[in-house]
Amino acid sequence: MTRLTGHGGQLATAVARAHGIGTMFTLSGGHVFPMYDGAVNGDPPMRIVDVRHEQSAVFAAEATGKLTRTPGLAVLTAGPGITNGVSAVTTAHLNGSPLVVLGGRAAQARWGAGALQELDHPPLLAPVTKHAGTVGSTAEIPAAIHDALSLAAAPHRGPVFLDFPIDVLFSHADAEVPAVSAPAPVEPDPDALERVAAALAKATKPVLVLGSDVWADRAEAAARRAAETLGLPTITNGMGRGVLPAGHPLLVTRARSRAFGAADLVIVVGAPLDFRLGYGEFAGGAAVCQLADSPGGLASHVKLAGSAYGDLSLALDGLVAAWQRRAGRASYTDWGAELRATADAAIAADAGVLDSDADPIHPARVYRELGRQLSDDTVVIGDGGDFVSYAGKFVEPRNPGCWLDPGPYGCLGTGLGYAIAARIARPSAPVVLLLGDGAAGFSLMDADTLVRHDLPVVMIVGNNGIWALEKHPMRFLYGYDVAADLAPRTRYDEVVRALGGAGEMVTSPAELGPAIKRAFDAGVPYLVNVITDPAVAYPRSTTGI
Repeated sequence: MTRLTGHGGQLATAVARAHGIGTMFTLSGGHVFPMYDGAVNGDPPMRIVDVRHEQSAVFAAEATGKLTRTPGLAVLTAGPGITNGVSAVTTAHLNGSPLVVLGGRAAQARWGAGALQELDHPPLLAPVTKHAGTVGSTAEIPAAIHDALSLAAAPHRGPVFLDFPIDVLFSHADAEVPAVSAPAPVEPDPDALERVAAALAKATKPVLVLGSDVWADRAEAAARRAAETLGLPTITNGMGRGVLPAGHPLLVTRARSRAFGAADLVIVVGAPLDFRLGYGEFAGGAAVCQLADSPGGLASHVKLAGSAYGDLSLALDGLVAAWQRRAGRASYTDWGAELRATADAAIAADAGVLDSDADPIHPARVYRELGRQLSDDTVVIGDGGDFVSYAGKFVEPRNPGCWLDPGPYGCLGTGLGYAIAARIARPSAPVVLLLGDGAAGFSLMDADTLVRHDLPVVMIVGNNGIWALEKHPMRFLYGYDVAADLAPRTRYDEVVRALGGAGEMVTSPAELGPAIKRAFDAGVPYLVNVITDPAVAYPRSTTGI
């Protein structure tokens, strides 16, 4: 225990600093001025990044949590400041991202009298956080912040919300602060791992799925060891992408349909059995085993052939050890070769659209040109519908922790906040933000934040002038569409230029490569506005319904 003395903002930021937080994302509001004072005058000072919409502050903090695997911090003013951040908090909740959101609140002394922006926030946030509460006294602030950060970082990770009455935050107190210590990892049940190993020993066509929690739980090395030792063909999703790098012989994500259609066992690690995995009901009737970081991550809507929870490195290494102890272990070489051949054929079949000289531009051509300029450490961020679906298909990270997308909540507008965070968390790595033109409308004003804070990011907009994810299905269902058109050829590049960045519009395939190179070389926020063919629809196999 240590003792701290100061106003509420000084107490709060001192504890955050002790937990390793170096950046506060916010949009200015008088209810939280003491937080800013605590950040500016602390030792060391905490960086303050102020954005143009509160959702971008929370998305930036969430992405910080994703990339650094320690909680990100957003500070929001009372009332609309907090309600503007609710969708972003919900995204973090569904993504399992470690995040703490601190909010202002109308004065306790006048509660109920109709003060400016008076709203009882915690009931709104409770369904989408691990905890939502109000801190009632200045002396309680250090312990409350400590507990919030510890809870956000504990598996299964997620957001925590606290608000502070303005009179509590401006007041002074002398308070004790708990010591910061890393919790011991949770040991998975060895008997449960034996049951998963037994299911694997009986399988002839198993598939391994690695999801975002593999990265979040720092289990990427153990996951790669497991895949390679067991010889399992592997599919990755979310931030599990890159655990097996692009080109790895066991990485068969491009043979996903064949794998799930013919497998007799699917072992899912660090991912929920949600719509992205067919709710765990695979076409070939495969048995399902699941490894999760906490008991709440294990599916209850399908029967599991085996399951275990706990530290995912320990779980994966324990599964390998249990499998190795079994006599007569199967080899999956032929099955893996079959899926490898299917994946290679799918990749070869892509050449036609990736190299397309069609005019208007086929969206896939963007990814051929982009792929030629990506380095091993580039952070790629997707925010959009069809355009970003192509990114998921054609961009394969070479390292873990280099892919960010909105996740299962599907909330557009993550992009600029994620890009702000990535530029700060990975200062030496290139950052590429891929935006649908629809998604750009949610957050492009925060290009101003990139400019003001000197955060160079390459932005590429796939501009087809429509809400493609809605327009094509609606025409299929009804023969017509409404509310699915945007203005054609909107100059999103000029928006960024007006805000102090740079950019250009591209209308022919031959211009793509040079334009993207100029964006990487510019050293400023740069938007390449690519006019793509609105008639091209991504060939998706699931609607998420």
